[in-house]
Amino acid sequence: MASRGKTSHSTPVTGDTDDTPAGATVSALERGIAVLRCFREDVRDLSNAELARMTGIPKPTVTRLATTLVAQGLMKQAPGTERFSLSAGVVSLAQAFLGGIDLRAFARPHMAELADQANGAVYLGVRDGLDMVLVETASPRAALLLARLRVGSRFPMVSSALGRAYVSAVSDIRERERLELRLRESAGADEWQRLEAGYARAQDDAGRHGYCLSLGEFHRDIHSVAVPLVVPGGEIVALNCGGPSFLFSEGHLRQDVAPMLLATARAIAREVGGFVPAPGHASNVA
Repeated sequence: MASRGKTSHSTPVTGDTDDTPAGATVSALERGIAVLRCFREDVRDLSNAELARMTGIPKPTVTRLATTLVAQGLMKQAPGTERFSLSAGVVSLAQAFLGGIDLRAFARPHMAELADQANGAVYLGVRDGLDMVLVETASPRAALLLARLRVGSRFPMVSSALGRAYVSAVSDIRERERLELRLRESAGADEWQRLEAGYARAQDDAGRHGYCLSLGEFHRDIHSVAVPLVVPGGEIVALNCGGPSFLFSEGHLRQDVAPMLLATARAIAREVGGFVPAPGHASNVA
């Protein structure tokens, strides 16, 4: 019989009793997640060499990470090759995440109504790193061309209206400055030079009017406007409306679409107990 105070538990996994400071990250886990992030809607299978090049992780390490992810059901390997793709295991994670966003259910009918009113695509996005990820979409019923982007599609924060709206709602000045520094560094000198004026104009619009524009900067043929929405708990999401540049001119976005978008965001906020930041006062209730 075990003496008092002892248990028959198995030996702890190595690392459970180390002196790693609280808040420190696990490099192996970070690398595994980096491998998973390489896959996108338009990049469905990748080789070991491609994964190594995209992540900067040595190929032997990528091979071990991929083997582990395959064993965990998050990736699969094409028979007889070194090519990998995501497996069905990631679906349950995505469903758990999406299912926990009650905002989607509240937002969906409002987004559908706005899509019909504005005759444009409407997107709801959340932040993931330096991207915005779509968690809900709506297209106008009468549109000849439906939105190509779907739930899970990603937008760079620095060039998209969604991302710019998110940044505009970060009320902590230091946090916002750190985020903007990361966006500039990630874009690189040449890309930031192309985007800087539009990004600054979008933040000025947020301070003056409560919305941000992206005029051909995310995609040369797309114009859009977005507003931030703060949900209970303080998480910032963003709501976007837009479409082809020949239909959604800057004037049309400002005069017609933006007021409808703000009204839609406020209607959603009232239902979920959140708020739309007032122009120039990101921490206040609109």
